[in-house]
Amino acid sequence: MSTKAEINVTENAQHRIGIVETASREKTRKVTIQYVSKHPKYGKYVRKRTVLHVHDAKNETGVGDRVEIAECRPISRTKHWTVVRVVEKAPAKAEMVFEADAGTKKKK
Repeated sequence: MSTKAEINVTENAQHRIGIVETASREKTRKVTIQYVSKHPKYGKYVRKRTVLHVHDAKNETGVGDRVEIAECRPISRTKHWTVVRVVEKAPAKAEMVFEADAGTKKKK
């Protein structure tokens, strides 16, 4: 299988929106899709999630980004989805600075 091949997404492919959990591997992201379903017996709403391995050809996503993904041809044993677009970038983390004089932490 050639790694240079273009990954095409058909018009009738499934599209979902999820949040990137890990971005430690090259061109592969772990995206979590959270949803709520009703318990069949007790009727309580239960939070569930689906974790998908997603192909990110340009390495443009980071942890915490909200992305739109689409189903595509199998890229590897676990990757069957690809990133279509970044819906929302994750907010930047505020750095904590330790002041030696006061002994307190302040946001930068």
